[in-house]
Amino acid sequence: MSKFELVLLLSPDLNTSLIDSELTDISKKITDKKGKIVNQEDWGLRDLSYSIKKFNKAFYKFIQIEIDGNHIAILKNDFNQSDNMLRYIFIKVDKHQELPTKLNNEKKS
Repeated sequence: MSKFELVLLLSPDLNTSLIDSELTDISKKITDKKGKIVNQEDWGLRDLSYSIKKFNKAFYKFIQIEIDGNHIAILKNDFNQSDNMLRYIFIKVDKHQELPTKLNNEKKS
């Protein structure tokens, strides 16, 4: 099992229950592939550096996972089909960053 850190940018049009539903769906997709969510952090609604799909803000989510690297391509394909997901990035790490992150401590918009 490899360690990855996943950053998600979700549509600012979503309400709390839709965000929770989206995160539950993501968690299910990860666990269905024998992956494990180690930790997660909510970075809140933040300004984007540039517009994405005509949005200037997005909800940021940070998730630390352990999963076989072969499943990342499948997860990316699933994420590409989501209308609520603006962007995502998987970063392979040797060791997970300690939480809370510095970004979580910054003032949220």
